[in-house]
Amino acid sequence: MELGRKDDAKVHKMFLDPTGSHLLIALSSTEVLYVNRNGQKVRPLARWKGQLVESVGWNKALGTESSTGPILVGTAQGQIFEAELSASEGGLFGPAPDLYFRPLYVLNEEGGPAPVCSLEAERGPEGRGFVIATTRQRLFQFIGRAAEGAEAQGFSGLFAAYTDHPPPFREFPSSLGYSELAFYTPKLRSAPRAFAWMMGDGVLYGSLDCGRPDSLLSEERVWEYPEGVGPGASPPLAIVLTQFHFLLLLADRVEAVCTLTGQVVLRDHFLEKFGPLKHMVKDSSTGHLWAHTERAVFRYQVQREARDVWRTYLDMNRFDLAKEYCRERPDCLDTVLAREADFCFRQHRYLESARCYALTQSYFEEIALKFLEAHQEEALAEFLQRKLASLKPAERTQATLLTAWLTELYLSRLGALQGDPEALNLYRETRERFRAFLSSPRHKEWLFASRASIHELLASHGDTEHMVYFAVIMQDYERVVAYHCQHEAYEEALAVLARHRDPQLFYKFSPILIRHIPRQLVDAWIELGSRLDARQLIPALVNYSQGGEAQQVSQAIRYMEFCVNVLGETDQAIHNYLLSLYARGQPASLLAYLEQAGASPHRVHYDLKYALRLCAEHGHHHACVHVYKVLELYEEAVDLALQVDVDLAKQCADLPEEDEELRKKLWLKIARHVVQEEEDVQTAMACLASCPLLKIEDVLPFFPDFVTIDHFKEAICSSLKAYNHHIQELQREMEEATASAQRIRRDLQELRGRYGTVEPQDKCATCDFPLLNRPFYLFLCGHMFHADCLLQAVRPGLPAYKQARLEELQRKLGAALPPAKGSARAKEAEGGAATGGPSREQLKADLDELVAAECVYCGELMIRSIDRPFIDPQRYEEEHLSWL
Repeated sequence: MELGRKDDAKVHKMFLDPTGSHLLIALSSTEVLYVNRNGQKVRPLARWKGQLVESVGWNKALGTESSTGPILVGTAQGQIFEAELSASEGGLFGPAPDLYFRPLYVLNEEGGPAPVCSLEAERGPEGRGFVIATTRQRLFQFIGRAAEGAEAQGFSGLFAAYTDHPPPFREFPSSLGYSELAFYTPKLRSAPRAFAWMMGDGVLYGSLDCGRPDSLLSEERVWEYPEGVGPGASPPLAIVLTQFHFLLLLADRVEAVCTLTGQVVLRDHFLEKFGPLKHMVKDSSTGHLWAHTERAVFRYQVQREARDVWRTYLDMNRFDLAKEYCRERPDCLDTVLAREADFCFRQHRYLESARCYALTQSYFEEIALKFLEAHQEEALAEFLQRKLASLKPAERTQATLLTAWLTELYLSRLGALQGDPEALNLYRETRERFRAFLSSPRHKEWLFASRASIHELLASHGDTEHMVYFAVIMQDYERVVAYHCQHEAYEEALAVLARHRDPQLFYKFSPILIRHIPRQLVDAWIELGSRLDARQLIPALVNYSQGGEAQQVSQAIRYMEFCVNVLGETDQAIHNYLLSLYARGQPASLLAYLEQAGASPHRVHYDLKYALRLCAEHGHHHACVHVYKVLELYEEAVDLALQVDVDLAKQCADLPEEDEELRKKLWLKIARHVVQEEEDVQTAMACLASCPLLKIEDVLPFFPDFVTIDHFKEAICSSLKAYNHHIQELQREMEEATASAQRIRRDLQELRGRYGTVEPQDKCATCDFPLLNRPFYLFLCGHMFHADCLLQAVRPGLPAYKQARLEELQRKLGAALPPAKGSARAKEAEGGAATGGPSREQLKADLDELVAAECVYCGELMIRSIDRPFIDPQRYEEEHLSWL
């Protein structure tokens, strides 16, 4: 690019904005030229004339390709100006690129104004802005908050705050005659994180904290120049700052110094043929470093700058940063963790050390022994607990050992603290940690697998409190209930059972609980309802009720009644047990239960034979009589009832209603008992009146010989009257039978003379053919049938056995010889009849009786066929298709 200058002016310095859009060229003749990347020519800045520009503070927030926004300009006379440039190009009378150029502040050192060597302007959070300016020996900070809507006003408000008093600054005695400030910014347009100021005493390096109200600089330290570098030797010409290094440009080489240690990590010498080095800058967008001589330009590319930083941080004992920079390298991370753990152990920070050791791959035994030798059981427990959390599911053996060891440590610690009033708070804290360990979801799988050994440890230490706590966590309620039962805390045991509603636990512990809290246990059973199998609880009830006390039996009866009446249990064992309880404890309820169960032997749910034996053993005769009645053993029921109550026996005697002979026999038993045992004639007569089957003559043999007839005179008279009435009834029936016989004889005489007339034109009622063509039948109703037609009509309506009989008669009739007078065949027929075989006439008579007993259209055969379908079901489909 030609500058178009004909005088002796030379380029003093050049300033390029971070976007690469605006270039300022400061000439030694105190002129400044402006070049835009999209422009066509170099344009002088008239307002800047007369100022030797030493530094420029670009506006990274408001700068664009067409405008720089408000920027700061530092001169060799110590003045700081505010300016703004525009890239618009007009004609001859168009606007100048420098929109304005106004002074803001003057920097002074002890001798007066000093050149502004560096300028950096940044915008912080919450609208705060700051400017750092350097001279040869001083570093100034301008900090302030921009007013709302004041972006167009630039930096005037920021510098106006320091009109009456100077800004804070850092000063160093030595001087290079110049200085340079470098920022490290991770990304373009982001806030800088660190700074490096190259001055006479070395490099001032530190962090930038925009949130601090008084100063931006923090963690400051001065790194002295390496040997052979400095004001009196080979002065540095420029400085560039990266994430972990600053690079110093010398006349013949570049030296890279680590910002963490101050050690030189790189010396890059240049050949003399390129000439002396002039300057070095950093591209903020790509991160590349550029250095140039009078004859060449060189580029440095930074690659994996942080690869070994973790070692530096490790040597500085800054373990958090070391872990951050080796997070993707497991081997390096393990080294850092091991060093951090050792460091914490030496500093007696045992808990932190245990946490770090748990993340390393160090030998488990060595670490455990270190804590044991130091008597740090708490740290050892922390180490074991974290190791346990890192185990894989397949490492079951290691998990079992760790859980057992941790439990032992906690129990030993609790045992040592228990009983010490001064260590009460520590004891509670340790107990809470132990319970947190036992209830931790992360350790639940391992604790469940090792629950047997943990219970043994708890038992060996006598820690029943945590034994119950652990059993509840593991849902081992059986152990919890057993513990409460052993310590006679039966209500607590029942509360656990009722809360978790496990039927198997109820079956197991009911025999124990029912002996101590029977009413509460039965209430719990009733609350569970059908979830419990009553048959499984019968053994507990049997053992409990063997004492025979009223309360014991009543609780058993209460639950059995609930099962029968509410749950509707039909199991025979339950009903049998309820019967036994009634028989022993509540005889009044026994008969009511039996009567409620019913009198059908197929519908009762108890064992009848067992009930009979049970009632007999306990002498409950009424109940025995009822069971006899259900068994339909009426004679035994009457016999036993006679020993109790005659009225009960009378009720039993009336039960066999369909068997009059048995009823009479039972009533005779009652009568005999009344006469012979009770010798009560009046009651015997009452029995005679109650049963119509008994007669006076049936009862008389039971009376003794000395009884006079006066006692049963009325009965004898009543019996004689009944006999007389019966004889009269028989005489009347005989007279009616005689009259009926005479009428039948008259009807028979009339029937012998009856006849029917058949005309030649009469036809068969079935086939509609002339009747006289074939043998026929004539009925009194007037219907006439051919013999074969009648046979076909009658056959389907006959029962199977009559159809077989009909076929047999037809076969015999066909085989019989026709009669012929005077012939040998007639003689053979007569001989057959004489020998006992049926004759042809007899066969025909039997056939007529079977076929022609009644008219097929007017008799019962037609009535019975009323539900027969008109079409045979087997031929229905064929008939149906014939109509289509």
